[in-house]
Amino acid sequence: MSIEKVRAYFEHFGIADRIREFDVSSATVELAAVAVGVEGARIAKSMSFKLADDAPIIIVTAGDRKIDNAKYKAYFHVKAKMLTFDEACAFTGHAPGGVCSFALPENVKTYLDVSLKRFDTVFPAAGSANSAIEMTCDELEKYSSNFVAWVDVCKEKAPAPQA
Repeated sequence: MSIEKVRAYFEHFGIADRIREFDVSSATVELAAVAVGVEGARIAKSMSFKLADDAPIIIVTAGDRKIDNAKYKAYFHVKAKMLTFDEACAFTGHAPGGVCSFALPENVKTYLDVSLKRFDTVFPAAGSANSAIEMTCDELEKYSSNFVAWVDVCKEKAPAPQA
């Protein structure tokens, strides 16, 4: 099971006891926000993509942000193409809903989006659809497998409509 791989990975760093498992699903930003008890923006959403050479990557963004296709293409020089459910499982070892930047195979690179940096702590999944772990952005960078860079590939959040 994927959460067990993540737990073993975190044991190496002495932080496995920080994983939180829930009796309810945390597979989406909305569900994770309810399970954790925070605003959805603080959920560190991990999305899996493939590059031009079919190399899989993970991009972790703030829960309230979406990928900006133009920014993605400018940075990665290819159109954004998400992995299918089966590809995500095969390439990352995590099923969608539990995809995270931890305990990844060496060929899966991790990028963190700057949208996360506005929070003191964020909550990425820990390998299952009912888990999370609270981390600072520095910790997220430190513990993410195969971390490459901080990127700016998300759309700016639209201002809330005026009443």
